[in-house]
Amino acid sequence: MNLLLPISTALCLPTSDIAALIQGRIIAAIPKMFIRPGQKFALYPVDLFAIEEKVSIQAWAKCELTQILDESLSLERLSRLTIWAQDALDKILHQQQHIFLCYLRLYKLSQPYEISVKIESNKLGKFVGLPNYLTVSDANPVLPDNIFATRKRQLEKLEPPQHPELEELLDVLSPLAINNPAAKQLEKNINIFLGWSNQQTVNNIDSELAWIKKIAEVGNSSDGNEFERLVRKSFIKLGFSCSNTNPKANLDPEKLGGAGGVDFYCESPYPVVGECKATKSEKVPSGTPGQLIKLGHAHLPQIYDFCVKIILAAGELTKDAILTAQNNQMNVITPEILEKLVKLQSNYQGCINLFELKQCLQQEPFGLADDKIIGYISKIENNIKLRSHLIEIVKKHQENTGDKYIEVATLYGAYGYSKPPQSLNRQEMHEILIELSSPLTGYLGRIKGTDWNSDKFYFLRDLPIE
Repeated sequence: MNLLLPISTALCLPTSDIAALIQGRIIAAIPKMFIRPGQKFALYPVDLFAIEEKVSIQAWAKCELTQILDESLSLERLSRLTIWAQDALDKILHQQQHIFLCYLRLYKLSQPYEISVKIESNKLGKFVGLPNYLTVSDANPVLPDNIFATRKRQLEKLEPPQHPELEELLDVLSPLAINNPAAKQLEKNINIFLGWSNQQTVNNIDSELAWIKKIAEVGNSSDGNEFERLVRKSFIKLGFSCSNTNPKANLDPEKLGGAGGVDFYCESPYPVVGECKATKSEKVPSGTPGQLIKLGHAHLPQIYDFCVKIILAAGELTKDAILTAQNNQMNVITPEILEKLVKLQSNYQGCINLFELKQCLQQEPFGLADDKIIGYISKIENNIKLRSHLIEIVKKHQENTGDKYIEVATLYGAYGYSKPPQSLNRQEMHEILIELSSPLTGYLGRIKGTDWNSDKFYFLRDLPIE
């Protein structure tokens, strides 16, 4: 049953602490005053560098447990389970002779509560009154009951983290994920793996796959507007963007070009212009590529000649249509191939290199282009299989030998005996291992050596083949 509760106070905490609480990365706070179990309050984010603050309160909390720590050994373990560095915890212990830890069960508000109050530095870790009562509900907990109970037990007993490398990786990803879609997706994946995310995140991923799986179906129907919308979403998913506000040449799925406009236009990282033709059975006439030429010159007079040109069409093209497309360096791609390309990008975020895709689209043959796109997809799939194979080698070597960190030479020897999917020299393998241990991929961890050949690697997470 969802409870509606009136709340009149808010606990002032650093913005970074509240962000970590809302993300489920920590479940505790270090207030400067006593809080009793069962006490409920909003969480007020404080940025001490701001002179006047207009803040957005996004969550409220219930105190589930309090604990006092007064030993340095406990602080080292506490640091490993939270976002707080041990030297910061040591400083608090030195100043106060103890650390008062408050376990918080967090609930998100249905909508942010904005207020404008000047907060003095001495209020950090203390309560402030809210201008008006805030009515809250326990309908949206940040962590499910079982996950919170596990995390609470782990923190209460100061148990070591189960996956310390992944949790350290989350600390690196958190600031990057604000503006980097790949980092954000990886952050979500790790949270799901660790059990820190609720079902809503998984549902969002399933929702994305649902529209991707409709691309071919809609492309082979008579619903032209929906096909155009899905094509635009597809190019955005692949990494294209457009800041053009011209309603007759843009990429916004909710602002279709309509009569007299090009069906889609990408501006970055390079210009792409295209025409969509959803059809059940009728042939695609020469008027379709002809319309792309006409409308492209009309709405993109200075840019059209430099654009990569694409026609998305399900039906068979007439001979004249094929000739027109070939003579004007157009790529005719079926909805089925676009769906495969977008599904690949969805399953392996960032695997599509748009500049390699550009080279593929700009090379002959023009006209019917499915085969060359299939060749590019096959290249990507082989690269993914190779990387998955290398990750599996690291994982199995650790399991079979008990070695936590494995040198490049050892991995190269194991690779040679593993029925490798393709031939690599040692340096080529090392370059891929470096890629897999990047914070934005996070499949392997790396201990840097004195030179590249003395680097050591260790397993973090699988790269499953879909």
